Amino acid sequence: MHPYQRARTARDKRFDGVFYVAVRSTGIFCRPICPAVLPKEENVRYYSLAEQAMADGFRPCLRCRPDSAPGSCAWKGVNTTVERALNLIRSDTQQTIQHIASRLGITDRYLRDLFQQHLGLSPKRYQLYQRLLFAKQLLHQTHLSIEQVAQAAGFQSARRLQAHVSKHLKLTPRQIRATPRTPGPLMLTLNFRPPYNWEQVRGFLARRAIADVEQVDDTSYARYVSLGGQRGHFHARFDEQNACFRVELNMSKLDRLSDVIHHIRRILDLDADMSVISAALNDAGIPGRMQVQGLRLPGVWEPFEAGCRAILGQQISVKAAIALLNQLTALCTPSDDPPQGFPSAETVAAVDLSALKMPDARRQTLRAFARYCAAHHDEIRPEELLNIKGIGPWTVSYIKLRGYSEPDVWLDTDLVIKKHLEGATMTPERAAPWRSYLTLQLWSL
Repeated sequence: MHPYQRARTARDKRFDGVFYVAVRSTGIFCRPICPAVLPKEENVRYYSLAEQAMADGFRPCLRCRPDSAPGSCAWKGVNTTVERALNLIRSDTQQTIQHIASRLGITDRYLRDLFQQHLGLSPKRYQLYQRLLFAKQLLHQTHLSIEQVAQAAGFQSARRLQAHVSKHLKLTPRQIRATPRTPGPLMLTLNFRPPYNWEQVRGFLARRAIADVEQVDDTSYARYVSLGGQRGHFHARFDEQNACFRVELNMSKLDRLSDVIHHIRRILDLDADMSVISAALNDAGIPGRMQVQGLRLPGVWEPFEAGCRAILGQQISVKAAIALLNQLTALCTPSDDPPQGFPSAETVAAVDLSALKMPDARRQTLRAFARYCAAHHDEIRPEELLNIKGIGPWTVSYIKLRGYSEPDVWLDTDLVIKKHLEGATMTPERAAPWRSYLTLQLWSL
């Protein structure tokens, strides 16, 4: 029996996005939760990635929509470079393969070899399939015109999008968009794999919300954002019954839409597989009965914001740190300007910080950090931040934890963590590669 057979026949939501089911007789591949009549096992093939099924000639189901499935962490433990490349391609489908290879510090030829070895397809083909799946999601869920969908998904024109959809999905954009869309706000459904502990996420974000940037209530999280010179706002409402967030999104332009959605998914940690993570926490010494069920790792919009939070929060309470962040935001935002998200590194580096009520040494650390980020933009290397006076391992780890949402950050120098470890029988190393969740678990106790 194939290890995924039981999950498929049970339509277990915990495996949604972990694998895909392709049916030889129909040429279609589905999510394991698809409500269609179950095919016979001898007609089934299993894939870890939707892109692999597409590479073998299967087209995505129009009923369960594999393009809307939560992401999979199935590749944890394979080549780290491949894993980072997948994340880079998913975060921004418009980057060139050469640029991605450069960011990884390898040649594009070596990147192609790694993809062929681990995934069985080239990075360029994987990127194309990512664009097609994203375009399909937009055609299903939004009122955007085909030209706008092409722009948002990284295609040069509607004609080019139509050609690729016809070739690889064996459909037309109009066939995918079965019902006409009425004009209105851009609405998207972002699915997650249950369980999802909204109370834990809501409480964590609410305690750390920055006024005029973020809004948190009983059922939703919203914030103003800025990305690549574009401004916008999103409002994500929790829908437990349908295992998703309903997101209303407003952006000044659409060409970075996939990147924006990637950020939202990361902030809300929508791609975690809690069955795998829970087992790792149990191995580390936290039995299931003590675990926060559906625990998630709430992120922030970008690493620069995470660094500011960490620097301003050194040796003071969360409440005092948020007060300083509110002051910083007010200093950087003229009173007659509309809300625009957390201030940029360039703005913080240039503004007069003397009004911030904190030690001058920490003020200088914040300014030096802002100057570094302004000079490096998307190429921030956390380890280099240790060269800045006033930034130590805890600050760098916090940036990785919330700014990059790295899953294996262990804040063992944190005072709260130290207190919980006193007298406890625990082996944190056994929680790898999910020690970020162990950190959050101990913070939540």
